[in-house]
Amino acid sequence: MNDTAIDYAAVFQALPGMVALLTPQLVYADVNIEYLRVAGRRREQMVGRHLFDVFPDNPNDGAASGMRNLEASLRRVLSTGERDAMALQRYDVESAEQPGEWDERYWSPVNAPVHGPDGSVVLVVHRVEEVTELIRARGRRGPGGATERAGSRRVLEAELYTRARELQELNERLRLAHAREREVAIALQEAMLPAGRQVGHHRAAVRYRPAVGALNVCGDWYDLVDLVGGNRVGVSVGDVVGHGLEAAGVMGQLRSALSATSRVAGGPAEALNVLGRYAHVVDGAESATVVTTFIDFDHRTITYSSAGHPPPVLVHADGRVEFLDRATDPPLDARPTPVRRPEACTSYDSGATLALYTDGLVERRREDIDTGLARLADALVRHRDADPETLADAVLLELLPPGGATDDTALVVVRL
Repeated sequence: MNDTAIDYAAVFQALPGMVALLTPQLVYADVNIEYLRVAGRRREQMVGRHLFDVFPDNPNDGAASGMRNLEASLRRVLSTGERDAMALQRYDVESAEQPGEWDERYWSPVNAPVHGPDGSVVLVVHRVEEVTELIRARGRRGPGGATERAGSRRVLEAELYTRARELQELNERLRLAHAREREVAIALQEAMLPAGRQVGHHRAAVRYRPAVGALNVCGDWYDLVDLVGGNRVGVSVGDVVGHGLEAAGVMGQLRSALSATSRVAGGPAEALNVLGRYAHVVDGAESATVVTTFIDFDHRTITYSSAGHPPPVLVHADGRVEFLDRATDPPLDARPTPVRRPEACTSYDSGATLALYTDGLVERRREDIDTGLARLADALVRHRDADPETLADAVLLELLPPGGATDDTALVVVRL
């Protein structure tokens, strides 16, 4: 059957479970027939109205938490763009036939995002399963009669739902603790990385996006340093394997070492030679990658060297793209005996743009990295007339997944 022949509105109404569509403002956009039947409401009583105007908490139950828990789940979906499965909820419903009378009801909700073309969440799918009878079965245990034995399976299911509720409460406490740890970790990360800055009279933009999850701290890093002797700067980007505070600690050591070395080294290859020797004595520096560029604004040249890192991209003023890949060597600490690293040089005209980045920007599972590199080059060319800050934001918007990347990302854009 051709997709155009499918009546998706009819499919939605015929879904066997309770399903509703909510706007980001938590207003009912649509509900299916089963939702109306179990909720005991008419369509005009729901569509266009706020979720919690239709289903408020039971005012007679001072411990009611269903509305608060459901709103927290829906807000998580809207902010993260990811599915959120809730544990068992007690959420009483006012009787449609007898206003003021509240029925004790239990539900198992799942909330999922619907993404728009720009990646934002435009709707939330709110699917609910009523489990009231299972919970009531838990309270109907008897001395071992036939009826009780016949319902033993339902009692076990009710027990599982009860345990799920306890797990949800534990998970909520863990979320709060994680949020506090994340604030500390991000503060540490920001303290270890340099802020965006002017590079002489040339603008540079820096961006850092940690991977989704963990403490949102990682081993990706960047650095911009003034070099001695003329109008020169060093721009570097590196990547330490792993996530969390341990990787961030290794990152800090390597970044600081390269920053100091670059100021006195004769070129980027010499700087990486010294850094490679230092990496041998740093636990956790195994397989770390880095690329460093020495930019000479007076002579309009870029000298570069790479230790296993994706190549910088130079977009010339006329839109021509050049990948700086003629001086690539294995990652730091990859060789037991240090070998002098290669170095290459290229020239540019005024108005060119240089971009250094980590692999989180271009790598995707089940996709060749050349596809990601081509995507990056295309974005840089199309936005090359924008200022570096706007250009950096546009690149991240186009290349990173809407819900956040599974790998860390650092990006430096320099207008030459």
